[in-house]
Amino acid sequence: MVNLIVDSQKARTYDAIVIGSGMSGGWAAKELTEHGLHTLLLERGRDVKHVTGYPTAMLNPWDMEHRGQVPLISRQEYSIASRNYAFREDTRHFFAKDSDQPYIQEKPFDWIHGYQVGGRSLLWGRQTQRWSDFDFTGPVRDGFAVDWPIRYADLAPWYSHVEKFAGISGNKDGLATLPDGEFLAPHEMSCVETHFKKQVAAHYPDRHVIIGRAAHLTTPQDIHFRQGRAQCQHRTLCERGCPYGGYYSSNASTIPWALRTGKLSLQPNSVVHSIIFDNNKPAGGKATGVRVIDTNTLQMTEYYARIIFVNASALHTNLILLNSTSNRFPNGLGNDNGLLGTHMAFHSYRGRMSGTYEGLNTFTTDGRRPNSSYIPRFRNVYKQETDFLRGYAATFYASREPIQNQDGLGASLKQRLLDPTPGDWQVGSAMMAETIPKAESTVRLDPTRKDNFGIPQLRVSVGYDANDEKILKDYFEQLTEMFTLAGFRNIRTQDTGRLPGSENHEMGGVRMGRDPKTSLLNRWNQLHHCKNVFVTDGACMTSTSTQNPSLTYMALSARAANYAVKQMKAGAL
Repeated sequence: MVNLIVDSQKARTYDAIVIGSGMSGGWAAKELTEHGLHTLLLERGRDVKHVTGYPTAMLNPWDMEHRGQVPLISRQEYSIASRNYAFREDTRHFFAKDSDQPYIQEKPFDWIHGYQVGGRSLLWGRQTQRWSDFDFTGPVRDGFAVDWPIRYADLAPWYSHVEKFAGISGNKDGLATLPDGEFLAPHEMSCVETHFKKQVAAHYPDRHVIIGRAAHLTTPQDIHFRQGRAQCQHRTLCERGCPYGGYYSSNASTIPWALRTGKLSLQPNSVVHSIIFDNNKPAGGKATGVRVIDTNTLQMTEYYARIIFVNASALHTNLILLNSTSNRFPNGLGNDNGLLGTHMAFHSYRGRMSGTYEGLNTFTTDGRRPNSSYIPRFRNVYKQETDFLRGYAATFYASREPIQNQDGLGASLKQRLLDPTPGDWQVGSAMMAETIPKAESTVRLDPTRKDNFGIPQLRVSVGYDANDEKILKDYFEQLTEMFTLAGFRNIRTQDTGRLPGSENHEMGGVRMGRDPKTSLLNRWNQLHHCKNVFVTDGACMTSTSTQNPSLTYMALSARAANYAVKQMKAGAL
């Protein structure tokens, strides 16, 4: 009997365990397996295999029962997910229903889930900007949050490492606020976007309009062909899953790469309950493994490893660590300072702008483009110049469609086909603003309510504040001025009312820092008080910046995984 127990435990023992198969988890698995570590990759959702797991990828609108629209009963089942920009009939299967993850909203918050292998890497917007030292020094300059324990120089080689493998299109723009990277050929701006770029440059020496930097294979290289990926077809159907691998996802890139090493065990339908801490060695002790609930049988099983990476997405990672209690850590793993689950933040997408342009009428657009132009942050960069902290970036786009039909069918469509003369150029912009991590912005476990697997539900208390309202007002004022100077007309502003969380950019709760008294993780993304546990998803972020965060998650994951391997081989883990 003893031998059977020992053999069973041995069969469930790995060099490393990675929790979560999305953007950052896929990178942790790739790096760990490439270095020879037998790695267990746990995913709470179903398996989705590249190409065969994308059932709507090649459908035409008329092939779908509701022509892409979602019927009322489904919108009720997915009332939270349905507020996400990517939720449609052809993408619904990549979102979780409300009932799949109940939680308590102390303030309105849209917690969007992608419960499948690849997670939300199948659904992301694919915008990829590096951070600069203006971002990493933001907290220490204005006194909010704590100082990042790293700077741009620490992450720069890992940005390059990730960009070359994932494939990022863009221009080398030479901007101090937005460092250049390892780029494939850029997408092309429309003529009105180029016009706007020139007008902004003529009036504002510190403001720039560039083509977006996006994770699309415009000119794939040998490393991408070796992954089995091909050139982006510009179908702009990305959220269905791309059978060509034209954009980066864990499913098309890092997970298949890790599987080819023969060192990866991929296990879907596995909900992580908690991390196991060795109570026999409370001083300097380590985690020994994880408790996992099978979603089909509800059976709990323990798995063991020397290294554990927690990449379950920001809120789930906080939940897992808060639920990982022991004699040594009664308030959650590594939570000696009581800061676990605090200082949450997100990106605000409430601001939108629109207008028209009557010039350049001899030109129109050709084809599709899975990207837009981009306005990097220009507020409070070199000095504090406004009555709000931090700032915002924005998209900008201009198009002129020869056939536009809002009714979908019938007489209006026939009329447009008979008279396909393009109308005026339509221009628009969307804000992405930084929010400030605050002590009162929290997620914590409910003492009584449980989810479908008997795990405590999360209480979310994250919302907007006065600083966010000031940023929104400034965005409207500044973009209106910029639109006017460019000759745009019919300028309109819109507060979308979009809730925190609805754009998938929730961050914080397990923040990095220099001091164990004020942070949970060190400069290598290790828990200060449990060195063999690493967190490299959105939960680790000390502040949010204005850039899209996914590239930074991937770079942090690759950096931490390589450090963990070296430490383990040196006997330090």
